[in-house]
Amino acid sequence: MQYIQGNSREQTILFPQSLDQIISLDNEVRIIDLFVETINIADFKFVVKTSTEGRPAYHPKDLLKLFVYGYLNSIRSSRTLEKETKRNIELMWLMKQLTPDHNTIANFRRNNEKAIRKVFRHTVSIATHFNLIGGKPIAGDSTKLRAQNSKKNNFNENKIEQHLIYIDNKLNEYNTALELADEDNKKVIQKQIEKQHNRKAFYNSLSNQLQEQGETQISTSDPDSRQMITRNNITEVAYNVQTVVDAKHCLPIDYKVTNQNDSKAMGAMLRRTKTILQTCDFTALYDKGYHTGSEIKKAVEMGIDIMVAVPGVASFAPNDNYNFDKFIYNETVDTYTCPQQQTLTTNGNWYQKSKQRYIYYVKHYKTNACSGCPALALCTLNKKGRLIERSEYQPYIEQNKKNVALNSSIYKKRQAIVEHPYGIIKRQWGFYYISTKKGMKRASADVGLMFVAFNLRRLMNIIDKKLFQKFLQELALLFSAKMTLLIAFIINTRLQICKLLFPIHFLTIARIA
Repeated sequence: MQYIQGNSREQTILFPQSLDQIISLDNEVRIIDLFVETINIADFKFVVKTSTEGRPAYHPKDLLKLFVYGYLNSIRSSRTLEKETKRNIELMWLMKQLTPDHNTIANFRRNNEKAIRKVFRHTVSIATHFNLIGGKPIAGDSTKLRAQNSKKNNFNENKIEQHLIYIDNKLNEYNTALELADEDNKKVIQKQIEKQHNRKAFYNSLSNQLQEQGETQISTSDPDSRQMITRNNITEVAYNVQTVVDAKHCLPIDYKVTNQNDSKAMGAMLRRTKTILQTCDFTALYDKGYHTGSEIKKAVEMGIDIMVAVPGVASFAPNDNYNFDKFIYNETVDTYTCPQQQTLTTNGNWYQKSKQRYIYYVKHYKTNACSGCPALALCTLNKKGRLIERSEYQPYIEQNKKNVALNSSIYKKRQAIVEHPYGIIKRQWGFYYISTKKGMKRASADVGLMFVAFNLRRLMNIIDKKLFQKFLQELALLFSAKMTLLIAFIINTRLQICKLLFPIHFLTIARIA
């Protein structure tokens, strides 16, 4: 049987191919190269070595190209990227055969979180140029990305207290054993006692940190990460990534890495979205995790139409027919009417309440008719009668409920819009965890590169490749021309100043310039 034969490894090549000939014209690595060339390093404020001592630094554009290529191909490890620069022909072409070491690669990502965010904004601006951002509606949600911090190295007060109780019990056991031990065993037991005292000092220091910082938990490997519920009752030490996605082509237009839950995140994300889109004429879709009165109020005050899923009734009456939603509010006279047609009134006072460190105010509504009501046992377990609490944000909550009811067909699109990027990034690319540690800024750089890669992939898939390449080439040439004009302007300005200050020596100075 015959097989296709390769060429001999020892065969001499008379006319060797260049790297540029090996990389086909439609290879996406050329788009990555052009995309990065359209970036103005000065505007994006990448951290660049300014010292002239020692070995020169790598250009930020070269390292950015390396990372964009890596994330597009599910490679995030700095050590793996270092290896790929020496064996991957596409990267050899892209990097012009530069081979930075893994420390240089990792430091670039670590030091340029803000610049990477601007690169992401650049992808959004390109999408806007091609009319790929519709702005109506947009969907917001979050996803948990596991941090480089195990549950074992995450502590709260209860966990610390349990450890301290265990240590105290062990110390009591060792001290009792020490009194009965012979000289040989005393040294072994004494070492164990010292070990437990060191552990006790460590846990006490963690407890002190929690009290000083006013936090409920602390992580030792990645200090900004927090233990969160990922799904059902499963928890992970993770970061919570807030995202805003445009509905037209499921393109993310904003992201923010946090270590908090969703309840207080919507207002800030909508404020940023309003700035990015330069308008408030859009509809924002959110799930019930964002259903917080103060956040809904912020959105309404910004002039943004919102639809936040309404959560189920928090507290149930003994009979469902007497739940809170069955009580009718009369805005004109500020009263509630119960299912038994009795009127609940208020004294007009506001009472402070708190929920997860979130403070808000409520009015109380009640009626004297409860004592003789035949349905009292069906309505409440409180023998004094039913008490209704109305939040200061209730008007905004009720308006949101109407919006969702009237536009249910639009709201149903939320999940399909916002989950699309998460499905690609987490399931297809395998980016379900943060690859960096030691802080939220480093995690933000990692997440920023994920979304840069995602948006660039979407642009390459939606826009014709030749058209996209042509656009990037023209944009890069325009940027290059602007830089040339700027340099010429600076040189000309310097020459004019020299001519005014030193007219006699102008020719000599002009030659130096």
